[in-house]
Formats: sequence, structure tokens, C-alpha cells
Amino acid sequence: MKGMDYFFYPKTVAIIGASEKEHKIGHVIMQNMIKAGFKGKLIPINPREEKILGKKCFASVKEAGKTDLAVIAVPAKIVPKIILECGKQKVKAVIIVSAGFNEVGNMKITKELFLAMQKFPKMRVLGPNCLGVLHVKKGIDTLFLPYERLGRTPHGRIAFASQSGAVGSTLIDWASMKSYGINKFVSFGNALDVNVTDLMNYFDEDKETKVICLYMEGLEEGRSFLDTAKKVTKSTPIVVLKGGVTEQGKKAAVSHTGSIAGQSEVVKAAFKQGHMVEAESFEQLFNFARVLANEPLTKGKKIQIITDGGGYAVLATDSIIKNGLELSKMSDKNLEKLRKVVPVHAELKEVIDLTGDATTEMYKKAIELALKDKNVDMILLIVLFPVPMLNKDIVDEIIKFHKKQIKPIVVVSASGKYTEKQKAIMEKEFVPTFSFPKNAVEALKALYDYSLFKGKAKR
Repeated sequence: MKGMDYFFYPKTVAIIGASEKEHKIGHVIMQNMIKAGFKGKLIPINPREEKILGKKCFASVKEAGKTDLAVIAVPAKIVPKIILECGKQKVKAVIIVSAGFNEVGNMKITKELFLAMQKFPKMRVLGPNCLGVLHVKKGIDTLFLPYERLGRTPHGRIAFASQSGAVGSTLIDWASMKSYGINKFVSFGNALDVNVTDLMNYFDEDKETKVICLYMEGLEEGRSFLDTAKKVTKSTPIVVLKGGVTEQGKKAAVSHTGSIAGQSEVVKAAFKQGHMVEAESFEQLFNFARVLANEPLTKGKKIQIITDGGGYAVLATDSIIKNGLELSKMSDKNLEKLRKVVPVHAELKEVIDLTGDATTEMYKKAIELALKDKNVDMILLIVLFPVPMLNKDIVDEIIKFHKKQIKPIVVVSASGKYTEKQKAIMEKEFVPTFSFPKNAVEALKALYDYSLFKGKAKR
């Protein structure tokens, strides 16, 4: 394995600073690794304990023996010493969750840590001042936030790197509630070694990752970042949310992760030059990422709305026009075929409105024809589940169509618990769902822009 692989695929993990005391960070990390289902060897390290959570405890990394990944959760002042021990024992990768370094102006201890790290250039280090890694599929969970307080997402196609542990954990919890899948999550903190450029390169080569999401506050290595982004976006879309875009925000970023936030205009220009997709909110970050990760590239900007609620279709139409996209107009031949199975009062123009009498069969026929129609590039399905004649099997049909990956298909639906349950089923099968048309259309615009960049779409 390569150096970075040991963060995500270790066979042996040592928790340095593990504890039997429930309120200690080292205890929570041990618990989380166990709950995540880590199949490898988990080693607690604490010179004052014999056993922690039923596992034999060792006094040091040297006593523990061969270790792929070490997670350090001890006071900042002894971290440089621990790093030297890890290096001498040929530990492959280290996560430093400990805080108290350059983010709080403690440059003396930061320099000591940096000099210790430099003695072992092959040992990759994440942090300090970070949450570390979450890789659900392999049972790697170094987040020091208990499961009962922070949800974990299902496995997905999005890799997410966050400079801020707080922002990253909030997004993980929110995505878990929405059933949005994440492949790998990394909180990289002060980035004394592994930085955002390293992570972009790694995720670009990762077969499980279809889209890279970034939350950033600082941009110290601007040229390297831009060059990497230009290379990576040729094969993997990058969606980025930037913190510290105001003067007050920049000051907060310096005290938070020791970052240089940079001029907002310069950073935005770098994102554009690197063909990255910039988001302006948490929600938009995941909206863009889910569509880019789960939909085929589009050949054009024409969107076919299929709905059972006229009002939602009006809002969707407004959003399509505002975003510089177009409404589709299916061929007369296909509209005649559809006319045979829909109510007499159904509207079959640019928008296909099946009305409140919609059934699964009507949706099925409308989707079939839209997928075949050369005038349709993307499909926006508005499904209001409470209408009386619409059965639950509509969800199964949408999933079947989506798996064929002929054209982009997204679903808009808003209501109560029943609707949210149906949306969760679709999300787990990688169908992007939205509560409001505006959000769905903005995500389709991001897909269209990336398709243009890739040379797959026409203007």
C-alpha cells in the first residue's frame, strides 16, 4: 500500500492516549472504532492502564509492535515526543487529534512537532487539531464524537475533506439524517503534512470516489492547489465550499486552524480556473455533489419536468429559466403516446402535468418516453406522494430507470414523514432527491456546466 492508504485501509490501529474514562477523547475513539466494526487489530496505548474496553493495553508504541496507523490523543506538549517514537517504530501513518498548536499561536510546540515529523518523511501525518478519518466501509472511525450524539452516513460515492472538524462533523450528521452516502471523510486540521492537495490527488485515484467535496478556510499553497485542481477535475468533479470570505471570517479562520484565508476574489478566481464547482452553503455542497456523483453527464441543457402538482412545476420552470437552462418539448409523436394513458385534463406541453390523478403507470410511461426523446436532456421528476392513486411502487420504478443511467434523473418531493421515508429509500439507491425545485435545478446546472467542461454537452 501507498502511504496515504494506511489512513483508510490499516490492519493495525493504535490509539495513543486511550482511556477507560468515558469522558476522555481516547476512550470515545476506541469506542467508535469498535462500533464502526473495525476488523483489524485495535491497540490501546496508555502507560497507566492494563486493559481498556477489554483489550490489552501497552505502555508505548514500541511495546505494541508493528502498527499501520496511530491516532494520537494526548496533550500537545508531548506530541513531538510521540511522533519520534512512531517514526522509530516505522508507523506508516499518524492522525494527531490533539489541539494547542499554531491555531492558538503556540509556534514553539508547532516547530518542535514539525521538526520531529521531518525526520521521518515516509510517515504521513494528518493534523494536528483534526478529527481524522471516517471510512464506513472499512470500519475506520477516529472521530471523537459519540455515535449517540453524531450520526454516521451510509457508504456512498462522495469523498469529503474538511479543514474544520466542526463543519465536517456537522455535515456528517446532517448527511446521515438525509441518508446521503459518503465514501471517505477526512478532517485535516492544521495540515502540517497531509494537505488538501494531497487529498485531492489521492481521491482522484480512488476507484470508490466519484466526486470530491472540500470545505476550506485557508489556501497557503495557491499555485500547487490550482495546478492539482486543473489536473483532477479532468477526471473527477470537485465541489468546494470556502469559509472566511469576509474580513471577520478571515480573522476567525486564522484563530481556528492557523490558516491564511486569502483574498476572496483571488480564491474564487482560482476555483474557476481549476474548473471546480463552488457552493455557497452546506446544502448546496451536497446537492451539487450528489448529482455529480450519481448522474451521467448531460448532452444539453433541456429539462423535462414530469409532475403531479402544477404549482411545483411553476416554481421549477422559474428556476430553470433563471439558471440559464431550458424547458424540453417532447415530440408530438411521444406526447400522443402519453395522451393515451393520462387523464383528459392532464397538461402535455413543455411541462408534463399528470395532475392529482397520477398513477405509477402514468409516471412510468412518461419517464420511458422522455428517456427516448431526443429533445430531452435531463429529467426533473416532481413526485407529490400524498395524491391518492399513487402507490409506493413508484419508488421502485424510479430506481429501476435511474440504474440504467441513460439520462440524468432527479426527484423533487416535499411533505411529511411518509415522503421523507420514500426519499431515503431512493437516496440509498443513489437517486438524488430534493425538497424544493430551486435546489434540484441548481444542481442540474452544476452538472450541465461540468458536462460542458468535459466536452460532452452542447451550449
